[in-house]
Amino acid sequence: MKRVLIISYYWPPSGGSGVQRWVKFSKYLPAEGWQPVIYTPENPELTSRDRTLAEEVPEEAEVIRKPILEPYGIYRKLSGKTEGGEGEVNPINGSKKSFWKKLMLYIRGNLFIPDPRCLWIRPSVSFLKKYLKRHPVDIIISTGPPHSMHLIALELSRATGLPWIADFRDPWTKMFYFKHLHLGKFAENRHRKLEKKVLDNASVIVAVSPIVMDEFKGMTETPVELITNGYDESDFDIVVEDDDSFNITHTGLFAADGNPETLWEVLAEKCQSNREFAKSLKIRLIGKTDKEITDSIRNAGLEDNLLDFGYQNHLTAVKEQKSASLLILPLRKEPEYRATLPGKLFEYLASGRPVLGIGQTDGAMARILSETKAGTVFDWDDKDSIKDYIDTSWDFYKNGLLTSKAENIEQYSRRKLTSRMARLMEATIKKNNIRKNE
Repeated sequence: MKRVLIISYYWPPSGGSGVQRWVKFSKYLPAEGWQPVIYTPENPELTSRDRTLAEEVPEEAEVIRKPILEPYGIYRKLSGKTEGGEGEVNPINGSKKSFWKKLMLYIRGNLFIPDPRCLWIRPSVSFLKKYLKRHPVDIIISTGPPHSMHLIALELSRATGLPWIADFRDPWTKMFYFKHLHLGKFAENRHRKLEKKVLDNASVIVAVSPIVMDEFKGMTETPVELITNGYDESDFDIVVEDDDSFNITHTGLFAADGNPETLWEVLAEKCQSNREFAKSLKIRLIGKTDKEITDSIRNAGLEDNLLDFGYQNHLTAVKEQKSASLLILPLRKEPEYRATLPGKLFEYLASGRPVLGIGQTDGAMARILSETKAGTVFDWDDKDSIKDYIDTSWDFYKNGLLTSKAENIEQYSRRKLTSRMARLMEATIKKNNIRKNE
């Protein structure tokens, strides 16, 4: 069995979509003839915990954990915060920042480049060079953000001559929050130089969105491949019961800069004019949600309809997706976000429930929802269209006809995506061997 070294900051017991991508790849890689060897911190900053994901890790996997020193621990002590406690979904681009937060953000952006995990780069390279002499692997994969993982792989690939795939779950300098880091000129230039170094020296770049793929192709001559996130069929092999409510459900992170205020307004007006709808409507939030979101729902007069469950493990989120009447997926109000494909999108596709998207109507998510016929994306302020969609969905629901018409979603199954990744690894090794022999 061939071996692949996967350098990832996120790994169980940490929760979230950043963990799921490579846990799911690792789950199916042994069937493709690959043993996953995961290198991850022993003591990472955990914004959420999901111990159920550890059950997905195959017995063939080797997990190597080494301590990491990062400033977040010091920041928590100084600010009185607890690990995984309450806070903004994305504090970097939050609208309300205290002087203390601005100072911490400035320090984070200008002193810790490319991210606060940069102190792990040198000790990781030193350890892994020794490890690989005793336990060889065939290829290296780094997954980021944090992009320090790519810098570890860069130095390791240079030292060993091993081929290296850089997997970008999100962009680097084109990420929506990059402009909110309050970077000085030196720091911004340093980010761009490091990004360019990674893009130019990796054997292959992997993007999770077609728009990001095209952006990377314009930045480097290194081959760029598209392997999106996906859904695991085994997660959806469950039966859920109808609770006789019109459930409008959101799972995962729900950030204030994606607050669909027009949707809340539409729902509130329909509740006022239709007593049956008001009695049946349940707005179910499964995951970490910014306070501005719940305040907005309550201020619209929908407090009695709101059920905020907070963070739940992945399997609970899947059950909620399957039992929804409508799944909502608001994007963030950032122009760069049109390139993003939220990880939950693919599980929404597999749930068999219709998807109401709100955000950039010309973005990557709108394209997939249109191609699969799984839902529709409306602009944040398109009140008439959102109202028509809710009215139609309610009528279908009452008549037992509200369902997803999704088609051709099998291409996004985790098993098939893992097969594509395995073939890419094989091709990358072959190309590297040919280059060495030239």
